[in-house]
This record gives sequence, structure tokens and C-alpha cells, in this order.
Amino acid sequence: MAEALERHTMVKTSAAAWTAVMARHPEFAEHVIVEGWARAGRPLIVRRPGCSDPAGKIPLGLPLPPSHGKRRIAIALDAGEIIERKPPPLLADAAASAPSTWQDTIDRLVRLCPETRTFGSLAWQHLTGLPYLSDHSDLDLLWPAQASTLPLEIAGIAHLAPMRLDGEIICTAGGVQWRELTGADSDDVLVKGLSGVHSMTRAAFLAGGTP
Repeated sequence: MAEALERHTMVKTSAAAWTAVMARHPEFAEHVIVEGWARAGRPLIVRRPGCSDPAGKIPLGLPLPPSHGKRRIAIALDAGEIIERKPPPLLADAAASAPSTWQDTIDRLVRLCPETRTFGSLAWQHLTGLPYLSDHSDLDLLWPAQASTLPLEIAGIAHLAPMRLDGEIICTAGGVQWRELTGADSDDVLVKGLSGVHSMTRAAFLAGGTP
């Protein structure tokens, strides 16, 4: 049984394990950047498992930068092939890699919740040094579930932001897209967990994820 890792966890694999990946997937060789990914110390990200993923392995993703077609590469590794695991970077740490036009919004988000993390283009640019951000990039974020007012406070920041704020509020049950938690159309929200998606009442999710 594979060790359970939370979605969005950033992991690194050994050079030997990556050589084995390249041998199993010769089609990856069309992207030179992929062959040297592990040797450069670049991470992969934990994703939800798909139907074609081998049982007992950890599903991982590698989104290539726009200069390499923005292709999303999916692989699966044994737990023993992973040599490092970390949560996605704090937004405050990744801020130095963001455009100057984003800085005011980032400052407001960090003041609202210092534990905010980022996992999309900003995170990949910060972690790899490669150019992931464009004029049309979203800011992808993860917030820990806390006060029930958090979704509306995020909405207030998003209204003035020069970029789209995307992402999830996270509790033990999984993650919910933050905009779902601001609406009043339904009492239920969709919760993305490690093994799939399920529904839960908004109140239960904001209370910590207990059904």
C-alpha cells in the first residue's frame, strides 16, 4: 500500500528513480527539460489518482512551463523512490518571484492568513527558477480552514486583485474551492479529498470537516 500523501505535497525523487521513469516513458524524451528534472533538484506534485494509475503507487504530476507547451505529465512512483516531501511553499516565501503588480494583493493575503500557501504557476517559478508566469496567470492558493468569515474576506481581496485568485480552503476532510463557500445557492459544497470528491454541508466544512 502506498504511503498516503496529501494533494499538493511537493516531492523529490532520486536520479536513479527518474532514470527508471524515463525508461518506462520514452515519449518523455521529446522534452529535454524532463530528462534532467530530478538531477536539477526540481519537484513533482502529488495529485489525485486516476483510473490508469498502478495500484500501490503515489500519483504525481509535473506541469511543464509555457515555453515547453504547458504539458502536464503524470507519473506514479513507489513511496521508496521519494527522497523528500514538503508542503507547497508559503505565499510569503514565493512572493519574491511574483510580478510587481501582484505585490499589494499578496501583502493583503499574507496579512489575512500568514499560513496561505501557493501551488500553481507562482509556486513552480519560485521552486524551479523557470518562467511559468504569464500576463494571464492565476494565483493558485491553499488556505487552512479557520474563521467562517475567511471566504468573504478572500472575496474582498479578489475583487480588487489584478489577477484571478483560485484555490481551496483545506480542512481534514479535504479542500473546497473558496468561491463555493461564499455563495448561498446551496447548503452543500464539493470537497476534494485524496481518494475522490464528496459533498458536505458548508457549515460542517467550516466547522472543521466533521460531517
